[in-house]
Amino acid sequence: MKILVTGAKGFVGKNLVENLKNLRDGKNRTRPNLQVEEIFEYDLGNTAEQLRTFCAQADFIFHLAGINRPKDPEEFMPGNYGTLDVLLEMLKQAKNTCPVMLSSSVQATLIGRYDGDYGKSKKAGEDLLFAYGKETGAKVLVYRFPNLFGKWCRPNYNSAVATFCNNIANDLPITVNNRETELELLYIDDLVEEMLDAMEGKEHHCRFEGIRAVADDSGAYCFAPVTHHVTLGEIVDLLETFRAQPQTLVMPEIRKGSFAKKLYSTYLSYLPAEKVAFDLNMKCDARGSFTELLKTANVGQFSVNISKPGITKGQHWHNTKWEFFIVVSGHGLIQERRIGTDFEGKPYPVIEFEVSGEQIRAVHMLPGYTHNIINLSENEPLITLMWANEQFDPERPDTFGEPV
Repeated sequence: MKILVTGAKGFVGKNLVENLKNLRDGKNRTRPNLQVEEIFEYDLGNTAEQLRTFCAQADFIFHLAGINRPKDPEEFMPGNYGTLDVLLEMLKQAKNTCPVMLSSSVQATLIGRYDGDYGKSKKAGEDLLFAYGKETGAKVLVYRFPNLFGKWCRPNYNSAVATFCNNIANDLPITVNNRETELELLYIDDLVEEMLDAMEGKEHHCRFEGIRAVADDSGAYCFAPVTHHVTLGEIVDLLETFRAQPQTLVMPEIRKGSFAKKLYSTYLSYLPAEKVAFDLNMKCDARGSFTELLKTANVGQFSVNISKPGITKGQHWHNTKWEFFIVVSGHGLIQERRIGTDFEGKPYPVIEFEVSGEQIRAVHMLPGYTHNIINLSENEPLITLMWANEQFDPERPDTFGEPV
């Protein structure tokens, strides 16, 4: 397929084009039935003749070009309705009835605060495309987008999420007039997946009840089925948690498909270079070092332990806490022994595990077993990744010294 993307340099356009390139170049193998041969990128720097050529060759068109923050409100109609009209006329002249997708807005509902010039220009574009579909028989797909967010979205423009992410990542002030204000948010990756679905003829149809999209296979409109309803206060609180992570080391719960997961990815894309890397607190002594790497909200923490040659570390046990020791470099010995004695008053036997970075394995540190780790090398450090099932609590460390 040859794909034309208008507005290719905009937020949605850039994300779509880069993902189309992944398909074209064979980097994305998740859609084996979707073959992209060529991508025509059209934006302000292109000529009308180039657009005419693209229209004659395209097998699918994503019309994303438009205007939403002009200096003069009179620019809305030519910027949104006019650009579409030109595109459709060129398609007619080329006798090309390929599918056309239109990027519209929920503001085209013209309901309440949306009854403005921008919404009217978007509604005019919708009507124009529907009429074109009836006249030519071409498949037309009209999407009314809610608020969009994700990487590469322009801050201080028309996205509160982009502005909040940028400002908090760069330690700039933000303004929240009402923390309870709720937004319907569509993540850019979810939108791109829907657009790829549309290319495969698997678009999701809907009808609108007010500003709410309701799934309906016979609906005239299309929609991305995965959106999130979140308050401004919830967004800001999450972002403040993300900003604090290099100091707290705590990674909040981020479930698959959750808004938090998508917001964190978005936030990270706005980090300035000086914040991309940060130092960790290494606790060093004559034996080596111990460094906490990452703490989670509910499933413990990760650390790295470096032992110098010949050094033994550990020699303690836990009531409830349990750990994994994973040696990633060096050569060592892990020993464990159950605390106390058996029915005959004899110490329980020591169990041993020889470990090295040559064959990485995970060893459980069992509750109720004192344990250690010994660097067997004479000249190399022993590097061990450690995971504990709970964050370390200095008030209740659940750690009791006893040699193996």
